[in-house]
Amino acid sequence: MPQTIHSQITKELLPIYGPTEASIIAEMVLEKLTGQNSMTQRHLKAENLSSQQQLQLEEYLQQLLNHRPIQYVLNEAWFQNMPFFVDERVLIPRPETEELVEWVVQEEKNQAGITLLDIGSGSGCIPISLAKKLPKATIHSCDISPDALTVAQKNAATLNALVQWHQLDFLNPNHWRLLPAPDIIISNPPYIPASGAKEMSKHVADYEPGIALFVPDDNALVFYQAIADFCVHHGQPGARIYVEIHKDMARNVCDCFEKAGLTTIEVRRDMQGLERMVKARKKSA
Repeated sequence: MPQTIHSQITKELLPIYGPTEASIIAEMVLEKLTGQNSMTQRHLKAENLSSQQQLQLEEYLQQLLNHRPIQYVLNEAWFQNMPFFVDERVLIPRPETEELVEWVVQEEKNQAGITLLDIGSGSGCIPISLAKKLPKATIHSCDISPDALTVAQKNAATLNALVQWHQLDFLNPNHWRLLPAPDIIISNPPYIPASGAKEMSKHVADYEPGIALFVPDDNALVFYQAIADFCVHHGQPGARIYVEIHKDMARNVCDCFEKAGLTTIEVRRDMQGLERMVKARKKSA
């Protein structure tokens, strides 16, 4: 009995990804190629693909076997039930960041006329999702990378989301005057110490943009300190901060926020039970 394409792809990817992930990637590849769902595609055989589809499949496999992430291979990552274009210019959106977005929506959905600032646009997944879920809010987002902003603006146009974009270096306080005084600040900033790169899998370390991942070993809190200072000096009275954090950094981030003068500091765990999010507030007066 001829081997199905799904089992063929899975078998080729096993040495890199293991059985479960290889099977999921095979489904993603076949859905992109054929438009068929996982139940239908499981029965596909080589003769069911056109010559063009077979050529495309070979190209996909070659990239995957070189450890290129499936999201970059397909130029697509799903976030908040929306397809985002992604490539090596931006980080691949993660489920933990979806939880951060949901926390903001849960807490702020009844607020009208608020200004929200996202720090570190990347693919635009955070500000675009919030623009969709908080239609009464004014959404701003900034990034140091013009390439990342090109991707974010492409996604905003495709998904019909209104976001005001700013290209600047947030770590330079002289650039803060270019930003609005927000009621809400949200960020998934770089937080992995540079020395941690050697422990990461190849498909992350070799392909995702280091500028969006790594911070100096001797200053891992650099972005959290800047976010706290910006909030204290430029945020509206009572402004709220929501940030994603490294699973081992909750105490450090909380201490950083407390020393900056922020209050009502709260840590939230993700679906895996890890401390991955922190909320804080600027004093109202």
